[in-house]
Amino acid sequence: MKKILVIIGTRPEAIKLAPLVIELKKDKKHFKVSVVITAQHREMLDQVLTFFKIKPNFDLNLMKPGQSLFDTTADGLRGIERSLKSFKPDLIIVQGDTTTAFIGALAGHYLKIKVAHIEAGLRTNEKFSPFPEEINRRLISQLADYHFTPTVKALNNLKKEGFKDHVYLVGNTVIDALKLGLNIIKKDSLNFSNKFTNIDFNKKIILITGHRRENFGDPLKSICSAYKELALQFPHIELVYPVHLNPSVKIIVHQELKSIKNIHLIEPLKYQQLIWLMNKCYFIITDSGGIQEEAPYLGKPVLITRKTTERPEGINAGTALLVGHDRKKIIKYAKKLLTKQSVYIKMSKAQNPYGNGLSSQKIAKILRNIK
Repeated sequence: MKKILVIIGTRPEAIKLAPLVIELKKDKKHFKVSVVITAQHREMLDQVLTFFKIKPNFDLNLMKPGQSLFDTTADGLRGIERSLKSFKPDLIIVQGDTTTAFIGALAGHYLKIKVAHIEAGLRTNEKFSPFPEEINRRLISQLADYHFTPTVKALNNLKKEGFKDHVYLVGNTVIDALKLGLNIIKKDSLNFSNKFTNIDFNKKIILITGHRRENFGDPLKSICSAYKELALQFPHIELVYPVHLNPSVKIIVHQELKSIKNIHLIEPLKYQQLIWLMNKCYFIITDSGGIQEEAPYLGKPVLITRKTTERPEGINAGTALLVGHDRKKIIKYAKKLLTKQSVYIKMSKAQNPYGNGLSSQKIAKILRNIK
């Protein structure tokens, strides 16, 4: 039996690791699984764990007002060390490119415990875009023993960098989570329309999200300016913006957009509410990596408000367009999606490049066979 410690710090990690934790825990013959959360994010992380009924074995409770990357790195590394020495796992699982994922892999290296990296091989090849994620995932690749890649592009990135052993193409677990989440919503007959009482769902809905550090300040002001103009040019559409809690986002967004009648600035959504709304909306404008992967499964075009993306597969497949924080570009392509049916259909019908929802099963099978 393999003892596996799964390390989670943020809501996106929780979403993408939840179906894998559930899959591994099913197989009590081969796996004993414990979960440690650093709570690099707190409330948003807890919501996901509650929805998927995952109870952590270790809670480091790191989040504090004004926390820096130094705080998360130093405090998290010490907390993970205590968890590792208590549980004594044979394998650590980390996901993605957060600071939690990096320090989890580093802690494993320090204690000579093998590390599996989920969603390995993503690259922009720009050191500070995104920051600090690009360097985090590169360092995790150096520390990991097993690399589970979501796409052929990610697999090839690792091969180009010299990683030849224990590199596996498995798809992206975010699709597993999305399928599982939508099934829970359907099974439990959950309807979140009462959460959005001021929104007319008979109109076209544009869902907006944004949280990336590289967009803080003037770039975010430029993005908001585009949203304002779109709302004024198209008074019969609804723009719904769950605003991130980070003051660097929240203050600017409310300053720029709070007075626009058909822009709805709402509190951050629980995961189940977000995927319900994604399923209802017409298209999405976002800087989120996870949404870039989820939206194609739902047939929703995506405009990406970033200069670069480590997920070029969506762009190559035609499901997404990179618009950055260029006000004119955001308006141009949003208008095309709103007014040109042929453009919308082409993007919404493009093939999803991120998998079929069986990634967790593939990873579990591989882990069973690893000596």
